[in-house]
Amino acid sequence: MRPSQHDPIPTADLRTDRAHSARVYDYMLGGKTNFAADRDAGDKIIAEWPGSRASARAARAVMHRMVRRLAGEHGIRQFLDIGTGIPTTPNLHEIVQGVDPACRIVYADNDPIVLAHARALLTSTPEGRTAYIDGDLREPELILADVKRDDTLDLSRPVALTLINVVHFLSDAAVRPLVGRLLDALPSGSFLALTAGTGDSAPERAAIASRRYREAGIENHLRTRAQVERFFTGLELDEPGVVLINRWHPDPAEGPAPADHEVMAYAGLARKP
Repeated sequence: MRPSQHDPIPTADLRTDRAHSARVYDYMLGGKTNFAADRDAGDKIIAEWPGSRASARAARAVMHRMVRRLAGEHGIRQFLDIGTGIPTTPNLHEIVQGVDPACRIVYADNDPIVLAHARALLTSTPEGRTAYIDGDLREPELILADVKRDDTLDLSRPVALTLINVVHFLSDAAVRPLVGRLLDALPSGSFLALTAGTGDSAPERAAIASRRYREAGIENHLRTRAQVERFFTGLELDEPGVVLINRWHPDPAEGPAPADHEVMAYAGLARKP
């Protein structure tokens, strides 16, 4: 589904009586697209882990650094972002089109709240283009079919597949084959950019967040570094490899990087040979 910037905002059952991962994350970032159930889940995490909001901001900031590196250092001009989440400025397209206004981006998400805010994801530069499709990571063939029907991306040329803060909501058995099928459809020279939740750096704090998510009905799976590295099997890892998000090309302009025990996710970027 590809809404226009001029279409009415679609109506959807947002199930506001239940916490949703995207809205809890929005709340942790200080956003306004959340409801009582989301704030309740977030407040329970914050009460036990006061630094959890800083960890959420670090998870957002690493996405900015990853896509800026893809566009600036690796020359990637096409991006397929799956599990987009609620728009939070700057969005992915704003970052990469700041490097090259001709960049093209397709966002995909199956969350009705993201669909309701999809217009914010379509504010492309005149030289580039953005599109939004209603797609589920668990159905990669449908996503790829929609991408092929849309003329935003050219799948004969390198594409960056970005999976930011999404794989930890599915088990290894479920998600790793899905990522493989998506990568198989992309040409040589494409990239995978991925972040995944972990308990390695702060086991007690990670356990708090994981427990509170489960209590709110949100499935989540923390992974070790070795488990995250398996997503990049057969790919050429960009330096510095799979590392905690605070250690992935920290940017002094963002201020002091958080300490290891203040974050609970790994990041990795790799090229398809």
